[in-house]
Amino acid sequence: MPKLVRLYITQVAIGFGIAGAFVAMLLWFNVANLWHLVTHSDKGLLAVVVLWFANGIVFAGVQFAIAIMRMKDDDDDEPRGGHRQGVMAREYMAIPVRVDDRRRPAPRR
Repeated sequence: MPKLVRLYITQVAIGFGIAGAFVAMLLWFNVANLWHLVTHSDKGLLAVVVLWFANGIVFAGVQFAIAIMRMKDDDDDEPRGGHRQGVMAREYMAIPVRVDDRRRPAPRR
C-alpha cells in the first residue's frame, strides 16, 4: 500500500475517533438537551450515527490537512532566490506619446 494512502486511512480513522469522542461529550454534557432528544425518540440512534458521521467527515478532513501541512521537506532548509544583487542604475528617459486632438463624443444617456 502506498505511503500516502496509508497516511490518509490513518488520519481518517483518527478524525472519526475524535468525532466519536466529540459526539459522546455532546451527549454526556446534554448540550441543547440532546441526550433527552436521542433517548426519547425512536430515530435517536439514527440521529447519533448521522451526527457522528457528519462530524467524522469534518474532523477527518481537518486531521488529514494538518498531517499534510506538518510534513517537512528537507529541501526547504537552503536559501533560495539568488544573491539579491542590486540592479545597476539605468538612465531613464521620457518617451513622447502622440495624442490626437479629436475628442470622443460624450456617451448618450
